[in-house]
Amino acid sequence: MPTLGRKSNKVLRDDVTSVTWEHSHVVVGEDGLVRTFCIYDAPSEDAVLQHSRLLGEHNIANLYEIAGDVTPDDFPLTQDPA
Repeated sequence: MPTLGRKSNKVLRDDVTSVTWEHSHVVVGEDGLVRTFCIYDAPSEDAVLQHSRLLGEHNIANLYEIAGDVTPDDFPLTQDPA
């Protein structure tokens, strides 16, 4: 993972400068394979796909635009009237 992360940073620094890698969630699937869910700030899907092509060594199964973020604090529990 460290080698691929450094390679990703290099591609972003040198080749796809319009994309920012914000963070990734790393999970282990039921099949035991490691998968990542990566969050990027990018001007377009094409820019993310260009990063993926240059990085190699993986496949993008799905690409989604994030519409927003929520946390538990966004949904406070209301007090029941006494």
